[in-house]
Amino acid sequence: MRAEDTLNELGWPWILEALAGRCRLPAGRRQAAALPFLPDAPAVREALARVGEARALSEAGTSLPLGGVADVEPHLDRAAKGGVLEPLALRECAGLARAAARTRATLEPRAAELPRLWALAEALSPSAGVADRIERAIEPDGSISDRASPALAAARDRSRGLHRALKAQVEALLDDGDMQRNLRDRYFTIRNDRYVLPVLASARGQVPGIVHNASQSGQTLFVEPDSMVELGNELSIANAMAAEEEQRILRELSQALTAGAGALARDLQLLARLDLLEAEARLASDLDAHAPEVGPEPAGFELLSLRHPLLVLQAKKVVASHVRLSPPQRALIVSGPNGGGKTVAITAVGLSALMLRAGLPVAAAEGSRLPFYLEVKAAVDERGDLTKDLSTFTAHLTAVKDMLAGAVPGSLILVDEIAADTDPREGAALAAAILEALVERGATVLVTTHLDELKALALTDARYGNARVGFDAERLVPTYQVHLGAPGSSSAIEVAARVGLPPAVVERARAARHGQGGALGEALRALDDERGRLAAERRGAEEARAAARAAEQRARAAEEAARRAERDAGARMGAALAEEIEAARAEVAELMAELQAQPSVKKAAESKARLDAWHATVSQAAEATRARAEAGPEALPGGELKPGARVRILSLGQEGEVVEVDGKDALVRAGPLKIRRPVKDLLALAGKARDAGLARTRGEKLAAASAARPDAPVSAERRLDARGLRVEELLREVDRFLDRMYSDGEAECVVLHGHGTGALKQALRDHLAASPYVGASRSGDRHEGGDAVTVIGLRR
Repeated sequence: MRAEDTLNELGWPWILEALAGRCRLPAGRRQAAALPFLPDAPAVREALARVGEARALSEAGTSLPLGGVADVEPHLDRAAKGGVLEPLALRECAGLARAAARTRATLEPRAAELPRLWALAEALSPSAGVADRIERAIEPDGSISDRASPALAAARDRSRGLHRALKAQVEALLDDGDMQRNLRDRYFTIRNDRYVLPVLASARGQVPGIVHNASQSGQTLFVEPDSMVELGNELSIANAMAAEEEQRILRELSQALTAGAGALARDLQLLARLDLLEAEARLASDLDAHAPEVGPEPAGFELLSLRHPLLVLQAKKVVASHVRLSPPQRALIVSGPNGGGKTVAITAVGLSALMLRAGLPVAAAEGSRLPFYLEVKAAVDERGDLTKDLSTFTAHLTAVKDMLAGAVPGSLILVDEIAADTDPREGAALAAAILEALVERGATVLVTTHLDELKALALTDARYGNARVGFDAERLVPTYQVHLGAPGSSSAIEVAARVGLPPAVVERARAARHGQGGALGEALRALDDERGRLAAERRGAEEARAAARAAEQRARAAEEAARRAERDAGARMGAALAEEIEAARAEVAELMAELQAQPSVKKAAESKARLDAWHATVSQAAEATRARAEAGPEALPGGELKPGARVRILSLGQEGEVVEVDGKDALVRAGPLKIRRPVKDLLALAGKARDAGLARTRGEKLAAASAARPDAPVSAERRLDARGLRVEELLREVDRFLDRMYSDGEAECVVLHGHGTGALKQALRDHLAASPYVGASRSGDRHEGGDAVTVIGLRR
């Protein structure tokens, strides 16, 4: 059996065709068509990793800059031999050099994340110097540019000037009345780069000059008048000089390519390899393919959601199946109805094994496992050959004979309808013997069959496993789904009914089947039904166990949450208190700013008293929280929640008075603070009851207030109150203020701007950063007013 036969039967040429169709370079398509099989598992893993990097690059939206690379191998061969290339050939070689440099530059910044792609790109030529020379000299359409050399530009300028002079002279002759009588028509043309007039043959003697051509009839002569010969000669000389200079330029550019032809040839092969990798990545995306784990061969295989890649490429609706062979199994026997997908299943495995050997991801889900098979052999489509005196059965056995001769550990053998097309009893015995011989040789085997005796092997020998393709008995159609662990009925009579055989014939066949004593077949069908029933019960039991486990996990989680809530009550209350205190700090800062801005002792004293009350309340709340955390949960009397009612704020452990109730929230007054809390965080208190553990003496409050007392405030003379000013007004006032402070010899001053939206504060601080008066500036400390003020240190 030839290796080409297996590749053709499994559809390998179509995979290569799909791969080549996704390449952009002719050289890449050639590499795809000759994609080799890799020598071992490590090489396969490395190849899969390269495809993975190319796929990651593509999914990131980056495509390698391979556009403009033509089939330049013949040009490079000619240049290497010292030949002179045509302009377009040179331009195509420049495109190759340009693409190599751009591709290298694209991958270099990603060298760390795409090390395998960079290993290829790093060897590309980094400079496109030869491309610059060629593109400067040759236009995209292949014409040589005047910029190619000064000599060429001068020759062409001379030629254009002579053309203008000759055109003017010949048009003057056409306007001459005497000349017009001797002409066939009033026009001129160019023959052999010479300006000529269409002179009547009968008037030849009337127009002195050189005859360059004649019409087919001979009635018209194309004559260059004597008066134009000298200018015509000069034009020919100018054109010859331009042509000679063009050839010199082409020789020079070709010689530059000759020196770098080897590097460019290497660049072409590297770009083709990168192009092929991009094509492999695109094919993997189109197949939704993934790299399987390349496991050791004795471990069997497991292909999750396997799909036949050729069917996917044909955009057909494909049923995915889970196909597995687990040790000690060495052979999988697939049975089921005709047209049910048996052949598709085993050839999908075989084609996946070939793709893996070539370093391509397979059309299966992530988590799949497939060994590196040393060889894959298939007998799927044997036909008879009358020229060789071979029947179908003989051709099939010839292929199997070759498989037996070459089977070794690490071989994957696929046989469709093994030992069919002969007497079923003898075919079954022969098939069993062939299977046993292949398994004993260490091969992995997948076969399809309708033979009940072969299906029964898996019931007595652990080296064999059964699988079946599904059949919908109600609709009489195959499901194409592979089910592991059980044989399948051929359902031949049901299939016959589906394709429309006469009902009488179908019923007679059913009666004959029951009268034939097919005990083994009936037993297998009964076993199949029982397996189905047990599988359904197992699924139901697993679902029930899963539900019970989920309920148990939820109960445990709830119990743990309750314990955690109890343990962390103090921490939660502390966090809530911190949130409330943080909200109060802004108001405290404003209050401090007002206090420091008051020149009146009376007003300062009033502000100071309010500040002391704030600090006392905060200290009381902190003390209450600590007491509650230490005491743990407590039972409190209930009452009605309404405005004026006394309540306990559970998260703070503090009492307060309800100001208003708004749905699920309530506004509570706690000392000088008004706090909005969820209703569920409040506990109504009966009457005026208070928790003695939460009460604070006046002396304790005063001590707390004294501890929080700030330093002496800054005098009003060194403070600018900028609240309410617009930015322009602020900056003018600040400049005047700083000038006065500097003149007064002050070392420090303060601008009060409040919190607001922050725009005023930011404009002020940007302005201060550029002021010559300012040595440094900062936000106020807490006792100075916090972020509502800016403290300025003046230069000295």
